[in-house]
Amino acid sequence: MASRFFNETWKLLDQGSRTPEEDAQMIHMAHGSRLHWGFVGNAQNLAVGEWQIARVYSVLNRPEPALYHAKRSVQIAEDNHFEGFYLASAYEGMARALATANDSSASAFVAKARAIAQNIREADDRALIESDLATIEVPPER
Repeated sequence: MASRFFNETWKLLDQGSRTPEEDAQMIHMAHGSRLHWGFVGNAQNLAVGEWQIARVYSVLNRPEPALYHAKRSVQIAEDNHFEGFYLASAYEGMARALATANDSSASAFVAKARAIAQNIREADDRALIESDLATIEVPPER
């Protein structure tokens, strides 16, 4: 169920235009995926689950829950000494959540994620992080 809900959430994220009912379904599926990973997954699954929830809330322009889940993803990644793709993803999620909250400190997390992405050996993983980072609109410093 964890994997199925994760993939179904991505289908809705990729859909672009959604109904309010589909938005609610997307939230529920992302939370359901993370809940199930808590029973059957490892730290990596938990961090990615929190990251996906943060992404959902960022896409829905809901900064408070986006920040909550992005912070959890970063905490799990740092506590478990993640490197490469998974640490860069956590930082990307934090940058996106901060940008959603109109917080210019998003730029620091974009920079952290970019620095890590430069050293990701797998070209597809590196390209994914870089393309996600390119979609974050960092607010100007005040």
